[in-house]
Amino acid sequence: MSSTTAEGAKKSGGGLAGLQRFGRSLMLPIATLPAAGLLNRFGQDDLLGKDGLGWDKVAAVIGSAGNALFDWLPLLFAIGIAVGFARKGDGSTAVAAAVGWVVFNRVIQAIAPISSQAGYKPSWDGSPLHWPYSVLTGIVSGIVAALLWQRYHRIKLPAWLAFFGGRRFVPIITAFAMIILGVLFGLVFKYVDAGIQNLGEAIVGAPVVGGGIYGFFNRLLIPVGLHQLLNVPVWFIFNGGDLTNFFNHVQGSGTFMTGFFPIFMFALPAAALAIWQTARPAQKKIVGGVMIAAALTSFITGVTEPIEFSFMFVAWPLYIFHAIMTGVSLAVVNALDIHLGFSFSGGAIDFLLNSSLDTAHKAWLLIPIGLVFGVIYYFVFRIVITKWNLRTPGREDDSIEADLDRTAAK
Repeated sequence: MSSTTAEGAKKSGGGLAGLQRFGRSLMLPIATLPAAGLLNRFGQDDLLGKDGLGWDKVAAVIGSAGNALFDWLPLLFAIGIAVGFARKGDGSTAVAAAVGWVVFNRVIQAIAPISSQAGYKPSWDGSPLHWPYSVLTGIVSGIVAALLWQRYHRIKLPAWLAFFGGRRFVPIITAFAMIILGVLFGLVFKYVDAGIQNLGEAIVGAPVVGGGIYGFFNRLLIPVGLHQLLNVPVWFIFNGGDLTNFFNHVQGSGTFMTGFFPIFMFALPAAALAIWQTARPAQKKIVGGVMIAAALTSFITGVTEPIEFSFMFVAWPLYIFHAIMTGVSLAVVNALDIHLGFSFSGGAIDFLLNSSLDTAHKAWLLIPIGLVFGVIYYFVFRIVITKWNLRTPGREDDSIEADLDRTAAK
């Protein structure tokens, strides 16, 4: 590629190069998720805990390790994206991202406290570990820190302020920038919260239509971390709670859980396979390792974030498709009167453990339904990724960014 072409790409496709950098930066925090999911699931009571092998302390240790990664996932995303997104970033970029993320969350909570709301619980230091907006705060903090680092890491200040110049200035300016953003996000949060609560109340009374709407919004809200505001009233509050009713032997329960099994056990692993197979030849080995681990995590434990975060931002049309198909899955299984629940998530472990309960009904049908969804996901993902040249993991065009860097250096 000539410098003229690179210059044209910089002018007309700078957003594309930035999107590619963003996609690559996501891989670092995403790589931690399979380990977090497996540790989290194997640390539950029904496996190594009091209801499984009786090893309470072993389960507590393993579960705590997985929970810790999930609890602080927004911070991991903030640091990982900042380091990966900033060109030639260093440790100061990570510090700036961490500072920005802490400030961002505290400001949001000061304006819209969430510790007293359903689904949120205080941690050992009194801070909610289910952070407002969840991973979205980490992504915003990471990108802002990276952009500010690129702009100010060589800034010169007057002699009497020289100590705070250069890289030391980046965490300072990042903190002030996140105060402004925190105020904006905090002002909006209460309206988003109220809307989701109202939606939860509306969908409980309609198993097919309501289940489909719930499934759609359940996935759609994951990028902003607000799906739990929808889950808590549906699973634990309205009409006794769908999840609670299932394990209390209330017949007909599982309306808002059953449809996740085909998606988590079959559809998303098929999507991971398509992402792996559409990666560039030079990247297939690396992407394959991540996607295989993510697919196994989704199938076994029902933890889907390792796969979903790999395409929800860099290939958002596919994520909209995924949200729609999740809603379709919930609607279909409810129309067919299939019932199954989970204590953790819709993976193979919960499928095997709960299929024998008296509240489970026709659970075996979830396997052929899941296989159908898996085939649909695989071909849709493979066709759309290649036809639209979406920048899923392993498909980033490194040559474009390299040329842009060389051009900018001239």
